Amino acid sequence: MKRTLAIASSVAMVALAGCSSQIDRKTASGSYEYLKTKEEKSLEVPSDLEKPTFSREFEVPALGENADADFVGKSLMVRSPALVLPLVTGSHVEEGKSSATIWFDQVDDSQPLSQAIWNSLLSFLDEQGIGVDKFSPEEKVLVTDWIVIKKEIDGPWYSFTDEESEIGERFEFKLDVKPHGRSAALTVDLKDYMQTLNGDVIAEVSSMEERREEVEVLNQVIGHYEYQIQLAETRRIARIRQGIQTEMGFNDDGDATYIVEAQYDVAWPRMLLVLRKLGFDVKDLDKSNGLLFVTYNGDQGSWWDGLFSGDDQLLKKGDYRLKVAKAGANRTSVTFMNNESVPFEANQVSDLYSAFAEVMSEDNLDI
Repeated sequence: MKRTLAIASSVAMVALAGCSSQIDRKTASGSYEYLKTKEEKSLEVPSDLEKPTFSREFEVPALGENADADFVGKSLMVRSPALVLPLVTGSHVEEGKSSATIWFDQVDDSQPLSQAIWNSLLSFLDEQGIGVDKFSPEEKVLVTDWIVIKKEIDGPWYSFTDEESEIGERFEFKLDVKPHGRSAALTVDLKDYMQTLNGDVIAEVSSMEERREEVEVLNQVIGHYEYQIQLAETRRIARIRQGIQTEMGFNDDGDATYIVEAQYDVAWPRMLLVLRKLGFDVKDLDKSNGLLFVTYNGDQGSWWDGLFSGDDQLLKKGDYRLKVAKAGANRTSVTFMNNESVPFEANQVSDLYSAFAEVMSEDNLDI
């Protein structure tokens, strides 16, 4: 009987030892006896005696104005801090910022920065099946509908099932755009919170847990934004390598030119590949103004083959310039000029058209 009781007592003790809660795993281990310690009064020295010099080496700093005095004992979490991850090119975080905020800088001029951020956020919410309760670009605010998440909480070691907790959250996204429009900060605030666990409803969350939830959803938004950028870049590179149709036409100044059936951001890098294939060396370039400064090295057997049977040269060796400009939403003009920025005559543009259009239409040019 005594042996049976001893075994039962041992099993009970082991079970109790293994029954650690989620809070126990998030807080410091050990004793919390220090919470019972009372602050001792400082040494009182009579006025007629000289006060000794006290060392301030181990002095505990005073709490800041915004510090939460309740973060002691088991209420103080010891998990690693939640950090905003600036994964997007041109993004950064401000040191010491307590809110879940990330700054974006304009790196793509194809659309306004604020529009790009909102489009990415809406795309993320749609992909995750999250509804939008309020969206006002004018007020620069978006409030999500309730996001319901089911999480399994580890039970004790002797339990074969895990406890299930249901968490509902609503977030508010605010966009702070600088007056010049090329920098913007996206901030996330946990607007509402509700958790059900074992039939109990918890409607409050600590400031540390609140920030963790805000940072977690913000990092998901940032990751989606970066994925979209990478996907768009992959598609753009694939489009650059594909053949592009070309026709003759005129630019805005009335000069004879080539009209390429592609957006400027695709036609510009494509021109670098085409010019190299045609025997040009690019000496300098200015994408913002669409200028290419090139040197033609002469017939290298790739451009002129089969075009003429005589000794006529379509283009002499030397320096030239090209003007690449938008010619509509999905079209780009390419104007050949001499070294003095004088456009080629229409007959010369016509003579060069076959060779230029042929190389421009080739697939899988090397990048």
